[in-house]
Amino acid sequence: METRQLGFGGPQLTTVGFGAWAAGGPYVFGWGPQDDNDSVAAMLKYLELGGNWIDTAAVYGFGHSETVVGRAVREFGQPVFVATKCGRVRGATAADRPQSDLRPESIRQQLDASLQRLQLDCVDLFQVHWPDNDTGTALEDSWGMMATLQDEGKCRFIGVSNFDVPLLEKCHAIRRVQSLQPPYSLLRREIEAEILPWCLENGVGVVAYSPMQAGLLSGSFDINRVAEDDWRRKNPFFQEPELTKNLAIVERLRPIAEAHGKTVGNLAAAWVLSHPALTCAIIGARSPQQVAQNMASADWPLTDEEKMNVLAALGH
Repeated sequence: METRQLGFGGPQLTTVGFGAWAAGGPYVFGWGPQDDNDSVAAMLKYLELGGNWIDTAAVYGFGHSETVVGRAVREFGQPVFVATKCGRVRGATAADRPQSDLRPESIRQQLDASLQRLQLDCVDLFQVHWPDNDTGTALEDSWGMMATLQDEGKCRFIGVSNFDVPLLEKCHAIRRVQSLQPPYSLLRREIEAEILPWCLENGVGVVAYSPMQAGLLSGSFDINRVAEDDWRRKNPFFQEPELTKNLAIVERLRPIAEAHGKTVGNLAAAWVLSHPALTCAIIGARSPQQVAQNMASADWPLTDEEKMNVLAALGH
């Protein structure tokens, strides 16, 4: 499977990464019920097919995803690049939205807790999940602690998620930002204007999440199969009239994918990976069958004509 270097001097990662959000199970931003054994089986299938890295976060199931990832990595028994995130903590009750917390000592405590759940001495990539909108902590203080933890050997690389260019520049002035994890899909292209060019120019690896727009562009999405406590039921992309418009786009994309024996989801991910700033794309899976299908997104170089046809399907 193709690999690409994650930022300047970074590791070689497979272009498709395993997203372990759903492995967190039910919580306020969960994907509904998920069996841990299915999650572990999906991760092992991904690794057996040649994938080499898994992305999780402390907030996914408030630690449960990390515990499941740790179990899968131990069962695999070979080195796996593990990425996790900090900065989102449990609210006052289980039903509350997670709160921002990027206070320096809290970041240290969050990493220690993540390492314990993952059963690792060092996490490969430690990321700030979202900017701090609750505690008012200066970003320079937060990123300074990230650099300190890297110096201490508790994390190999440090990165950010959901940051814009001004925030990236603040961090980069203190310690190199190894990677940025932004949302990017055919339906969410706002990062093309400023963020992707900046990352390309500054040697920051880009690891896109939700290239299939949370399953909407998979080619098999059915809102009737989405659990009542799945976060997508409250998301505008999955509500009318947007849902019908988006599913119409899927049908226009289908012939392009089927001409190669691929799914619309494969096409959506391959399109994201065709951008020169992209290192890899995170694709979630809840079963080994989904993993096998997702991995067909890798090593599929789209021609310029196919890219134009994809954009034409969007109405561009």
